[in-house]
Amino acid sequence: MMTILIYLYRQLLKLRYRFVLKGEEHLSKPGPIFFLGNHQALIDPQMNFIHIRKYRRVIPVVVDTYTKAPLLKQILGSYDTIAVTDLSSGNRDISVLERVKTSVINALREGKNVMLYPSGQLSVNGRERIQNKKSAYEIVKDLPEGVRVIGVRVDGLWGSMWSRAYTGKTPPFFKVLLKGIGYYFINLFFFMPRREVRLEWTDITEDAKNAALGDRNQFNKYLEDFFNEKLSDQPVFVRHWVMGSKK
Repeated sequence: MMTILIYLYRQLLKLRYRFVLKGEEHLSKPGPIFFLGNHQALIDPQMNFIHIRKYRRVIPVVVDTYTKAPLLKQILGSYDTIAVTDLSSGNRDISVLERVKTSVINALREGKNVMLYPSGQLSVNGRERIQNKKSAYEIVKDLPEGVRVIGVRVDGLWGSMWSRAYTGKTPPFFKVLLKGIGYYFINLFFFMPRREVRLEWTDITEDAKNAALGDRNQFNKYLEDFFNEKLSDQPVFVRHWVMGSKK
């Protein structure tokens, strides 16, 4: 049932987004994968997930705000989601890093695939800033044998209503979701103006492991350089309906 829903959701997103995919061959190779992605907009984890799911199941690491939300709780729970405390809300749990690291490494050892966003927050300018975050560094430093690290670059969402480009703040998820559903009806589903979104998967296993031999700052700088190599800080605004403005 979930496979059918994911397929339908993927087709629905294609009515609004023109996906340009690169590096899908890395998804079909055997063995567990630790995915590391940049985070331009609230919707990019969904885009990542529905495309990766064509090849394999993946466990997402998600802020607990979403794992507690109605409907999302059931969906995320079916994929053994690893919940992390929302540090931006002030609920700082000093044990959160160790719990996340243990959960991720155990899953990878069991041959499962895990998706993590190293910055832990939405981009403020379209580019990725990991700063002093520790999770990705700590996990890659102790990465189990045979696990590949795949870097995921998503570009084209800076300027989307799902990004911070409009207000500088994180958009309210359910409010934007309802607005998006409304736009589908206004455009009779099949006449949505389309936004181009580029997703690229790259095997960075050796480079990431070598970077993790240094300190956290060196590792985070490596990831930032990797993500930002092809990212632009210029927002792209696309009409939400044929006769509407780009904003």
